Amino acid sequence: MRIVTPLHEVSGSRARIEPVPDGSPRPLWSVMIPTFHCARHLGETLLGVLSQAPGADQMQIEVVDDASTLDDPESVVRSLAEGRVEFVRQPANVGHIRNFATCLQRARGHYVHLLHGDDFVLPGFYAALHRGFESDPAIGAAFCRWMVVDEKSRRLSVVEPLQSNPGPLTDAAARLAEEQRIVTPSIAVRRTAYERLGGFDDRLLCAEDWEMWVRIAASHTIWYEPAPLAAYRTRPDSNTGRHFRLAGELGYNRKAITMFGSYLPADRAPSIMRTARRTYARTALSNARDFAREGDAQAVRAHLRAALRFSRSPRVLLQAARLLAGSARP
Repeated sequence: MRIVTPLHEVSGSRARIEPVPDGSPRPLWSVMIPTFHCARHLGETLLGVLSQAPGADQMQIEVVDDASTLDDPESVVRSLAEGRVEFVRQPANVGHIRNFATCLQRARGHYVHLLHGDDFVLPGFYAALHRGFESDPAIGAAFCRWMVVDEKSRRLSVVEPLQSNPGPLTDAAARLAEEQRIVTPSIAVRRTAYERLGGFDDRLLCAEDWEMWVRIAASHTIWYEPAPLAAYRTRPDSNTGRHFRLAGELGYNRKAITMFGSYLPADRAPSIMRTARRTYARTALSNARDFAREGDAQAVRAHLRAALRFSRSPRVLLQAARLLAGSARP
């Protein structure tokens, strides 16, 4: 095990990602796996990568642990991939966004895949995205369709495809800003894009990934692969899960939407942002209905407040009033 010496500087709210020094070995891929209290899933994550990994000269694989105290991810790495996967550890917990920054700065490959230690990829993931990157040097990121799985890796759902054939995603910045359509395990980014734009924004404890993808799409071509080749695991103790019940993640979504205004074309930004706010107002109302069925009045009120902060259209106001009246009944 190695203890990380932080290599990144922060400019404003985003880590500065320095270019790889001249003369350093440059694999094609860097698969960077941030972990924190998820060792029980790390084996599946590693096996999914190793089953399709070329040699170390073509793919760097590292686990970067954010000072976990409840489990031992290093033992998982040693048992499955010692000598092939490097394990490094933060000297103290720095939080997930700073841990991501460490991952990005340590990445030496031309294409960087940030893969959470509880998610996984399916066979063909790297080959498919490699075809996208190699098709055009303007491709700044490539992502695939993805599925949601539970704690036991059972498939819960698969997102609808955004287009039927592999290729550049049409009107990518607008489409990605209107709704979060990418989860982190499903996307890889050309390292030069991070060097140009910086790392994830630490003003966002949630939705930092959404903001990052829109920031990249605003200045780069984005490749899309319609095959479902990545799995996002939902669990209550994840970063999003911890903020879900009282609508904390929706507050960060709202902040991210505001930030998009400076990236998008000035003539289209207001309409795109309005669409995004309406989308997440509907999401908040749907969440409120679910919590109403569970009898959780506090959560209902939290999600209704979130809905009204996104939109006060007549339709949203009417649905919110009905739900609030229902939650107030004994």
